[in-house]
Amino acid sequence: MPYCPECGGVLRYISAMKLYVCQSCGLSFNAQELLEIRQRTDWYPESEEERRERMRKEYLSWWFKSKKEK
Repeated sequence: MPYCPECGGVLRYISAMKLYVCQSCGLSFNAQELLEIRQRTDWYPESEEERRERMRKEYLSWWFKSKKEK
């Protein structure tokens, strides 16, 4: 799952527009732009500890949503 190079939020792919959109800050990128930004900024994958913390936060966010939002 890709992450926003700006804020670290989860990027959601919208196939109709062929864009990745950040669920946190709202930035949007096409696949080529995202690849170029990551190459230019020396983006590295998150560590195992960062991944666990992110997954914990995502789970808690999901858990506390109402059933209508799920």
